[in-house]
Amino acid sequence: MSDHSAEAQPSKQGIIIPPAEHPVREEDIDPEALGILYRLKEAGYAGYLVGGGVRDLYLGKKPKDFDISTNAHPGQLRKLFRNSRTIGKRFRLVQVFFRDNKIIEVSTLRSQSEYDEDGEPDQVLPTNNTFGTLEEDAFRRDLTINSLFYEVENKTVIDYVGGVQDLNDGIVRLIGDPDRRIIRDPVRMLRAVRHAARAGFTIEAATWEAIIRHRDKIELCPTSRIRDELLKDLQSGKSLAWAEFALQSGIFSVLFPFYEELLEGEEGMEVKAELLSLLSVTDRICSEGGKLGKVLFDDALLFALLLYPWAKRRFGMPQQDAKAARQLAQAVRDGLDEAFSTRLNLPRATLDTITILFVNGSVFLECARSGSWPAWLKKKSYFAACSRFGICLREAEDGEPADLSHFVKVLPPSNRPAPEQRATAVLINPERGGNGSSGGSGYNPAFSSSPEGIFGLRREGLNVRLL
Repeated sequence: MSDHSAEAQPSKQGIIIPPAEHPVREEDIDPEALGILYRLKEAGYAGYLVGGGVRDLYLGKKPKDFDISTNAHPGQLRKLFRNSRTIGKRFRLVQVFFRDNKIIEVSTLRSQSEYDEDGEPDQVLPTNNTFGTLEEDAFRRDLTINSLFYEVENKTVIDYVGGVQDLNDGIVRLIGDPDRRIIRDPVRMLRAVRHAARAGFTIEAATWEAIIRHRDKIELCPTSRIRDELLKDLQSGKSLAWAEFALQSGIFSVLFPFYEELLEGEEGMEVKAELLSLLSVTDRICSEGGKLGKVLFDDALLFALLLYPWAKRRFGMPQQDAKAARQLAQAVRDGLDEAFSTRLNLPRATLDTITILFVNGSVFLECARSGSWPAWLKKKSYFAACSRFGICLREAEDGEPADLSHFVKVLPPSNRPAPEQRATAVLINPERGGNGSSGGSGYNPAFSSSPEGIFGLRREGLNVRLL
């Protein structure tokens, strides 16, 4: 899982890559994000597309988010973008709101933390609130491949940490001393594994070895952060690759210690095969279903599939004795409380739903195989989750592909403008609300020739120019 090439040492002498030598093109950048970048430029500030957006564009992928960094401070940003708000107590960033609930986050460049601050190397790093330079901001980030900047004036990519070379080589690498970086924020281990899994990359040797050394420190992280990071992996369409990294590094046993005895016992290979089979089902549904609409995979269903190989053996499932159903349900619920009492902090409703799925797993599987569901079950509020669970079990055990219609909500034709018309998109003021066109309702066109236009941008043909 790791790459054993020599460790590249980042240099503070950044590399500027001209447009002819990189694949990032403005036509692939979200128009609203591009408008923000040009508005910053017109106002005399530096603005950069940063992080995962640059990484994905470089790899020829469509970014999920377009984040922007600038040397403008939050107060200055609020004056530039009226339809915005400031969030964050320890470190403030500005969210610019567009219609369709679209948000683009703009942050001020931050200073380095681990390199400029004194402190014990084994202390978890506090949140960093100090504004800084472009170079400092690059070195404070986690991974080299997420530390690239794209600037619109010269259309160049700026690289201080060797991120472009690592993208070309397919390597995930922590910036700086991996031991120190992981100790300061153990969640970085989860991020390294996630990006390697999603991109099909290897993990650089020093980073991989540091992950193995410090994997137990994940338990120092807030449970809410671990849960949120884990859900990202389960919903990514790459959970199988993630699990293989997590199993080999030992992270999986830290996250789910109750699995460890099973995986190391006589049934270990069988348990692992069942686990990976279930995750491959979720990956297929998320990947293929996502092309058709919104995938309906709630947290309870994702965790139930992840935990089912363990639950079957821990609670003696499946079993068909209806008289023992109540006792089994109580045992499962108590077992889930015990397993998750100090980790993940799953809501009670989620644990209740997982219990229902586990107790009735064999029934749901047979219903999925027969295509017939009891009338009483159809009336239950949890029927949708039950049917999806049974259908996933059937695909994992029988190899029968699940009907995606059970998991996908096909979205109606969008009223959102086509790309060539999107310059007339609408911004919604989050503080004032509403989407009317008058009376202080909060409606303003993003691009307008009037002084009331949010950005003061005018669309001419297919190009946008600043007023």
